[in-house]
Amino acid sequence: MIDVSDLSAKPQLSHARDLSRPGFYVKLVLMGLVNAFGLYGIMTSAAQQQWWILGFLVASLIVADYVYFSKRAIPAKYLFPGVIFLIVFQVYVMGSTAFVAFTNYGDGHNDTKQVAITQISKTSDRRVENTATLPVSVIEKDGVLGFAVIRDGKAEIGTTADPLVAATDAKVSGQKVTEVPGWRVLNLAEVQQRQKEVLELRVSLSANPDDGWLRTDNATFAYVAKSALVYDQDADTFTDPEGKVYSADNSKGSFVASDGTELKPGWRVFTGLNNFTEVFKDSRLTMPFLKITAWTFAFAILSVVTTFIFGLALAVLFNDPRVKGRTFIRAIFLLPYAFPAFLSALVWRGMLVQDGGFINKVLLGNAHIGWLSEPTLAKIAILVVNLWLGFPYMFLVCTGALQAIPGELKEAGIMDGASAWKRFIHVTFPLLLVSVAPLLIASFAFNFNNFSLIYMLTGGGPNFQGTPVLIGETDLLISMVYSISFESGARQFGLASALSILIFVIVGFISWLGFRQTRKLEEVL
Repeated sequence: MIDVSDLSAKPQLSHARDLSRPGFYVKLVLMGLVNAFGLYGIMTSAAQQQWWILGFLVASLIVADYVYFSKRAIPAKYLFPGVIFLIVFQVYVMGSTAFVAFTNYGDGHNDTKQVAITQISKTSDRRVENTATLPVSVIEKDGVLGFAVIRDGKAEIGTTADPLVAATDAKVSGQKVTEVPGWRVLNLAEVQQRQKEVLELRVSLSANPDDGWLRTDNATFAYVAKSALVYDQDADTFTDPEGKVYSADNSKGSFVASDGTELKPGWRVFTGLNNFTEVFKDSRLTMPFLKITAWTFAFAILSVVTTFIFGLALAVLFNDPRVKGRTFIRAIFLLPYAFPAFLSALVWRGMLVQDGGFINKVLLGNAHIGWLSEPTLAKIAILVVNLWLGFPYMFLVCTGALQAIPGELKEAGIMDGASAWKRFIHVTFPLLLVSVAPLLIASFAFNFNNFSLIYMLTGGGPNFQGTPVLIGETDLLISMVYSISFESGARQFGLASALSILIFVIVGFISWLGFRQTRKLEEVL
């Protein structure tokens, strides 16, 4: 007969055992920190109206609390952190990149239309006549500048994003604000260091932009300014003092006049496939893009082939037990792989300098060969440097694969009368290829996106002439994306994202094709 009292006591005993274990309290503290940071993120995202982030955080906290306080979800305790990191660092990044690729996001088009209207108004302003100047102090908080002024005998503060509000706890000396809790009043030297930012600062008098805003020319007094352009909300147009009308073009995300002139900044809009076809519509980009694409494939393929052949040759040679000191020599061969690649690339860059470089000056007797300035030589130099950096890896994996091949196969080949070359071609190499083929595919994908070597060695140069973006003969697609994003004046994140998706598709397709062929090879063997 079952004792019911014993059954009712079991949950209590289990709970008591949990409380007696130190690990329970450690888990409690860690989950408390997780929930504290999660709640902070929820409040912040709610204040910024980032509703999808708020939803993700709420769902993640609920699942985390269930997983780590439940005794049933044992596998989930190990899987949950990885899933969260996967979503944040992979799914979100890929989704964000895909979204940006279909927009005009970039310099001049990085915010909403209402923000663009406000900025256009403020950047085309003029001083309002017959308005008094106000004593002003420049204040700073977390890198954000603002004004602190005395208006109608009361201290007020504001920034570009927030209009003037009363600062009842501010300290005033004479006609200037000298201290604001939570803010730092800049002195004259600090104002001079950030002079450009101070002169560009506009602080609205109120939430109504028609009331104007404050700006300063000397960081001592501020004056009221209003836009020289008149915005008609009903017609969605700007009109300048000469009568020129700028109408909203929602397909381009800009206010455009009849003569084609645009007001800056614009706003983000959906552009469809424009970014994916931009390099083919702009004749200045088409030929450089095709050359860069061809060079990217050539570099990735040649890098894999050269490093694999050289690494395999060394592995075969030093796998022979008759070679003396082969353990030490193998260790020496791994040194280029042990040093950071970007440091090695910088060393090689110094050695390849045309005037005074070690190779030209010492090895070639003061020659003046433009290893990094002539397109063909620069590409050869990149392949040679990448061979130096990449052969140790191939040497290492080929050595491991050779040692894993059973010795009986070699003996069988000898008994059949096969020469050393035939044994290698028909037995050793096919078996080795099965082992290293996935690594060759991974090496292709790595070299296809080998940004650090190109950036550190040649910077993508020598540059193409007449292109709208800063790209060069030795740029890969990935370094072209970087240049479009950060180094070509106006940053075009939409175009860069579209090219990133193109790279992802190419590498994914080639990897899929390579793994498919690898499976066929395994079936044959």
